[in-house]
Amino acid sequence: MPLEFSEIAGAAEDLNARREQRRKDKEPKTFEESRLELLLILEWARLRFADQEEPANAIVHGLVMRLNEFRNACDPAIWRELLPEAQRHSLGDYLLQDPFTRRSFDKPRGYSGDGVLLDLLYRHPSIEPRVAESSLLGQDIYAYTSISSSAVAVRERRDLLGEWVDETAARVRTPEILAIAGGHLRESEKSVALAEGRVGRWLSVDQDPANLAVVAEDYAGKAVETLAGSVKGLVAGTHDIGQFDFAYSAGVYDYLPDEAAVLLTRQILARLKPGGSFVFGNFSTEVIPDGYMETFMNWQLMMRTEAQMRALAEASVKGQDAQAEVFFGRNRHIVYARITRKS
Repeated sequence: MPLEFSEIAGAAEDLNARREQRRKDKEPKTFEESRLELLLILEWARLRFADQEEPANAIVHGLVMRLNEFRNACDPAIWRELLPEAQRHSLGDYLLQDPFTRRSFDKPRGYSGDGVLLDLLYRHPSIEPRVAESSLLGQDIYAYTSISSSAVAVRERRDLLGEWVDETAARVRTPEILAIAGGHLRESEKSVALAEGRVGRWLSVDQDPANLAVVAEDYAGKAVETLAGSVKGLVAGTHDIGQFDFAYSAGVYDYLPDEAAVLLTRQILARLKPGGSFVFGNFSTEVIPDGYMETFMNWQLMMRTEAQMRALAEASVKGQDAQAEVFFGRNRHIVYARITRKS
């Protein structure tokens, strides 16, 4: 049952008393203390939605910041244990009216980051009817979540991929491009080289047939090809995909442990032509909406630090004639590795 304001005030006083006693005793935060603290955060937001006196963007922003701070301070094991309780909280009745949050939480294709969800992040014209079908509150929440810091980073990633394809086309005549788990391949819409017919082949490998169908329809008549394939198949080398001047993975590494990530990287490097490069991105540990994503979007990612990304890249090029560099996107929410094959 939702708490009334007087109950929340009493719970806050109890939490402060527990904190003070814990500090005196020099003891770590208990599960119950963490649980109460999270409950207060969720009730803070729920009451504000119920009062209808504040704009939705202000409420969601406050919730995102509080969840981020709480997650960062919480014991990881306790945080994982609290996730189901947060996801059952009645605050979700408000937040899940947002088509972006709802799409991730429901996972209609079995995973969060499908092509439709990315189109929602991109604010792509194709999803305008879906947004219009949402409640007014859902549209207001989407107006915030779709311009959050993580959404900005994803849109920048799309634009960068288009730029890197164009840079490749300036270096190589009719280059061959590989997209791993390409989704709806919206970065291709940002490529001047593709629009001008200066790309030889742009292959999108994806295991989701719905993603491939959109790519085949939207980019018919261009140099875009599709292949039904998985990361497992790429690692095993079972897909005969050819050689490439530029290859990239936008989001696959968010789900790969280090060993699998290195195996995939080495397989892709073997598919590069001399002078070709492979870029892969990963959400960094500096992502601010992480707590919101893991609770109300039910979206867990394997975020990496700059040092972890560098170690992954260096392990991938060991014994190869290749050079690796690691860098952040503008707001540091995505960290990239670029590996260039020298010969």
